[in-house]
Amino acid sequence: MMSQTVSSMNDSAKVKREEGVSMKQRLQDFLEQYGEITGALASGVLMAIAWILGHYTDGPVYLIYLAAYIIGGYVKAKEGLITLVKEKDLDVNLLMLLAAVGAACIGYWAEGAMLIFIFALSGALETFTMNRSSKDLSALMGLKPETAILFQDGKETEVPIGSLEIGQIVIVKPGERIPADGIVKEGVSAVDQASITGESLPVDKTAGSEVFAGTLNGQGALFVEVKETSESSLFSKIIKLVQEAQSEMPKSQVFMEKFERVYARVILLVTAVLMFLPHYVFGWSWNDTFYKAMVFLVVASPCALVASIMPAVLSAISNGARKGLLFKGGAHIENLAQVNVIAFDKTGTLTQGKLAVTDVHTFQGYTEQQFIQIAASLESLSAHPIAKAIVQKAKDMSLEIRRPMDFESHTGWGIEASYCIDSWKIGKPGFVEENLKADPQVMQQIRTLEKQGKTVIALQNSQGIAGIIGLQDRVRPEVKSFIAKLRESGVRVAMLTGDQKMTAHAIAEEAGIDANMVYAELLPEDKLNVINELKAKHGKVGMVGDGVNDAPALATASVGIAMGVMGSDAALETADIILMNDDLNKIHEAIVLGRRLKKIVKQNMIFALTIIASLIISNFVIGVPLPLGVVGHEGSTILVILNGLRLLR
Repeated sequence: MMSQTVSSMNDSAKVKREEGVSMKQRLQDFLEQYGEITGALASGVLMAIAWILGHYTDGPVYLIYLAAYIIGGYVKAKEGLITLVKEKDLDVNLLMLLAAVGAACIGYWAEGAMLIFIFALSGALETFTMNRSSKDLSALMGLKPETAILFQDGKETEVPIGSLEIGQIVIVKPGERIPADGIVKEGVSAVDQASITGESLPVDKTAGSEVFAGTLNGQGALFVEVKETSESSLFSKIIKLVQEAQSEMPKSQVFMEKFERVYARVILLVTAVLMFLPHYVFGWSWNDTFYKAMVFLVVASPCALVASIMPAVLSAISNGARKGLLFKGGAHIENLAQVNVIAFDKTGTLTQGKLAVTDVHTFQGYTEQQFIQIAASLESLSAHPIAKAIVQKAKDMSLEIRRPMDFESHTGWGIEASYCIDSWKIGKPGFVEENLKADPQVMQQIRTLEKQGKTVIALQNSQGIAGIIGLQDRVRPEVKSFIAKLRESGVRVAMLTGDQKMTAHAIAEEAGIDANMVYAELLPEDKLNVINELKAKHGKVGMVGDGVNDAPALATASVGIAMGVMGSDAALETADIILMNDDLNKIHEAIVLGRRLKKIVKQNMIFALTIIASLIISNFVIGVPLPLGVVGHEGSTILVILNGLRLLR
């Protein structure tokens, strides 16, 4: 009986400890999320109570004011002291606290409390902006599933997503989040991809469709083959990019922080002089001298100036994140607003990145079906995009594909192989040039196809040319209207490609790009050189690409923009901005957003400087009461923050 009682007491104590830990954790979470705004509002309430009591009682209301100082000023005092102790530097937080303490020293407790309250309120607003930006960027992290249902040997097993391997099959039931990047092997459903690509409507998925980790499955069950491990998924890459975006500041903000620290020293030095000089030079009383020095310390502090940039930048980053535009830092929004030229890689960026057979011309009596069957069989062992397009054409025609013999690849040219007791060559026209020269009619057909921007492949056997195939990468449907929008915005467009000139110019003409802005037959290092040439000629240049070969140019450009869905790891890591849904129209939206940001920052800085200058002059010409100085200075800070928050829309 006694042992049962002891056990019951232990269980009760354990429950109480767990409840205590839970309460403590909830309190910590609340303070982290709402602590600053709660402290600011509590400070305002205490200030109001002390002011009312001061009119009706003779009690020590300064104690209530002191509580308002401590509660409202704790966060900013901590920041200021950390800067002073760790970095041996001054910042605006310390200036405001010194001004509040100075006001209290000469009996202006209410004015000092008002300064603390409004300063704390503006700081809470700025923190709100940062949290809002962080929330919009990193909301994805909370979407990451922890487990997956592995389908193996006819059995379902729940496993951690970290243990999934490439090639395994997972079942995604209705309403569940997809655990890994992969290909649908079986099933039909609509998947909400808004968290990854920003698309507002669910996308239909069937066998062969690509799906991404973190996206939400609809009403159907899907069997998905894992194509990427947990660490390599697009979702994980986004989280990494989010972390980079939250830590990188624009150049203007870096300059402002350096300026703030120099400015803070100057203001303190001038304030120290003003605390003594007017008394001896103008004969002011010590009380008036100290009072005006405190007013100067308040109105000359650069709070509004410092808050002119970062809240607006964070709002812009948050705005972009909701639209599928991931900025790796505020500096890139600023740079994008100033670009005069945007250079585009052709394949996979301006075009869909997938070749398709468009023309078939046969000779030697072959039918189109016979010819495509031979070409697809010869190309069946190759992984080249041209080979895949020809094989796909045969599959679409339901033709049987057979393995060739004596297969030999000639990189950059084509292949040789034996098929049906004959020797074959398939590849670029130059690969079978000798036979082509003997047939002017075939050469004419090749030139016609090339003028249309098509890639031409010739097929030759022991008797000569058996036929030619024309292939073309389709221009994205939105490209022409998108480029027209860029032109209207005053941005010129260039195209960079490794394709031959005739193909490049045909694609450029279809897309609406000027012929003199087309650069063809480029190697990766050539693209880099072209970017440098464009920068020297036009100023800031943006580069949009998706492949490994685009990475050097993306790094060299003033702003590198990568395609998020089709982009290679190298392109995603090198670029400054990621288009999460590969929608080129988002680039125009990003430019507009960058220009809005530039305009708002300019407005904020002019407004802040005007208010500071006006209050400083008024203080010495006509005299500014400390409460009015506090309201004018801190009110302007709140106004510039609110102006920056307009970019959240």
